[in-house]
Amino acid sequence: MNSTFYEFIKLGRLTKNQSTIMHNILKTIKNKLFSAWKIADEVARGKAVETIETELEELNHIFGILVLGSFIGMPSPPMQISLDLMPLMEKELLLMLEKVDTANEPLAQLFSVFDIG
Repeated sequence: MNSTFYEFIKLGRLTKNQSTIMHNILKTIKNKLFSAWKIADEVARGKAVETIETELEELNHIFGILVLGSFIGMPSPPMQISLDLMPLMEKELLLMLEKVDTANEPLAQLFSVFDIG
């Protein structure tokens, strides 16, 4: 049967049953490849979102250091700009105060990350 099947493929002549089987096999392969592509796309999008969130957090930290840098001895922008930005910096100020509280105890920071308490 295999030799006749390959002869039909070479000649481009398949019976209706063989054509249906080939069509189903190709359709199954296409569906499997498409589902694998969708999974890879979802994973890549998830990693991209995590990367952007991490970068945004780091940019917020840098912004906080630039505006509130005078607390740690860094040159800072003029006082009027810092005071104008202070209402927008509430989250960063609380974060910096929390880091000062947990700076002396590394385990305290670890527990605060995992919300154990």
